[in-house]
Amino acid sequence: MVRRDEPIRVLLVEDEYLISEWVAESLSEQGFVVHAAANAADALRHLATAPVDVLFTDINLPGAMDGAMLARRARELLPHLPVVYASARPNVLDPTVRVPGSIYVPKPYVPALVGRLLADTLKSAAERAPG
Repeated sequence: MVRRDEPIRVLLVEDEYLISEWVAESLSEQGFVVHAAANAADALRHLATAPVDVLFTDINLPGAMDGAMLARRARELLPHLPVVYASARPNVLDPTVRVPGSIYVPKPYVPALVGRLLADTLKSAAERAPG
C-alpha cells in the first residue's frame, strides 16, 4: 500500500509516442512517477519487475495483446491494481470486458484531469481492498 507521502507510480501504456510523452510529462509535473510502455509486452515486463500503483492503458495497442487483455493479465499479477482505460473510439471496449472497478476515459483527454482521476482511482481502490 502506498503511503500518502509517496508519489503515485503510474504505468502509462500508449503506443502513440507524442501522446505518451505529453501525458508522461504532464503527470510527472503533477508529482506522479511515470513509466511509459509502448505495448502490452513491455508493460507486463515492467509490472513483473517494478512497483506500480495504477495502470493507465490505451485500449488499441500494437502486437498480439490489446489494453483489455493487458489489464486482465496485470490483474493476474496484481489482483487489486487500479486500471484506467483510454480510447478515442467510445464503443471499442464493451463494459463486460473491463476488469472490475476499472474506469474508462475517452480521448482526447486533458492530462491534468487524468492525474486527478488516477489519484482518485487509487484512493477508491485502497478503500475497497481487503485489509
